[in-house]
Amino acid sequence: QVQLVESGGGLVQAGGSLRLSCAASGSIFSIPVMGWYRQASGKQRELVALITSAGITNYADSVKGRFTISRDNAKNTVNLQMNSLKPEDTAVYFCRVLGPKDSWGQGTQVTVSS
Repeated sequence: QVQLVESGGGLVQAGGSLRLSCAASGSIFSIPVMGWYRQASGKQRELVALITSAGITNYADSVKGRFTISRDNAKNTVNLQMNSLKPEDTAVYFCRVLGPKDSWGQGTQVTVSS
């Protein structure tokens, strides 16, 4: 498994921006797919965005055009730039390694006030 630590969450007003970062304990160069998920209170965890080792991205419809996922293999980090935040984006955001080394971070809280 890979140890993942998220950071960058916090409280922001609607329309604001936050940048989440996920630091991995080892090299992410060979990890095929990494992603960000979120779980709002009382709801199931849902996919936010994925990125492959080739830089191909996929987004949930609810965040398309507002969120951008990126990965820095040299720094072993995966980032999520979140713009034009809405109250419905409020959730705990989790980083994940998908595949044989499937791993989850502990999550970081994002709260968007109206």
